[in-house]
Amino acid sequence: MSLFRCPVCRSPLVREGRQYRCPAGHSYDIAREGYVHLLPPNQKHSKAPGDDKEMVSARVRFLTAGYYAPLRAALEEEAVRHSPPGVRLLDSGCGEGYYTAGIARALRESGKGPEIAGIDLSKAALRHAARRDKETEFAVASAYHLPVADGSIDLIVNCFSPMAAAEFLRVLRPGGRLLYVVPAPDHLWELKAVLYDTPYPNPEESIRYPGFSTSGEIKVENTVPITDHEDLMALFRMTPYCWKTPKAGVARLEGLDRLTVRASFRVLAFQKEG
Repeated sequence: MSLFRCPVCRSPLVREGRQYRCPAGHSYDIAREGYVHLLPPNQKHSKAPGDDKEMVSARVRFLTAGYYAPLRAALEEEAVRHSPPGVRLLDSGCGEGYYTAGIARALRESGKGPEIAGIDLSKAALRHAARRDKETEFAVASAYHLPVADGSIDLIVNCFSPMAAAEFLRVLRPGGRLLYVVPAPDHLWELKAVLYDTPYPNPEESIRYPGFSTSGEIKVENTVPITDHEDLMALFRMTPYCWKTPKAGVARLEGLDRLTVRASFRVLAFQKEG
């Protein structure tokens, strides 16, 4: 049985060969790489939603080089610590699967016997995610219309992705947990100082969501010396700064061969009430 549900009738999906099928007869082909498309046309807001190939390639290059390994290690540790045996985990906005694969490996090695699924809008990203981890289910889907049953998930990981609080409440079991990763105020400050004449810190407001209680916060920080120009440009292209940086700032960055930045994250833990 799959963690996914039919996006049309909400019935359980069963994998049969190269397809997922539901009892009502709806079927969904599995792509060559291993992911399935569960995003109905009325939930698509563009022809090709999600990150494009260039942004995905940049993220694959940068993350695979290990620059953000401390964050992945912290998520692995938190997932293992707070997961029951047979944990059902959903990575919402899993992207190319770097964090998903690390958490999945940690849970399997700890003997938790997990069932894991990841969703993202980007087919380009899911091609990498599904090739990276053949044991995890991946689907093109929206965080605001999760193809997942009510109360079926023990743990949601949401790393730099939209906070679909109402949907997360729906699919989490009572007492289920959410790990939400956001940038800390000084995250990538040195990069922003190159790109912008007047950079400003990220907000650090206290975040509250109805139906969730706050259960902790972890600060993850490391100094990242980037000595490869292409890795530096990959970092730029995988961030939102790529869309809104003045040409002068991009030119300054392109003229650099190296840059040391602070990678600074907040891992916020929430628990579903009830």
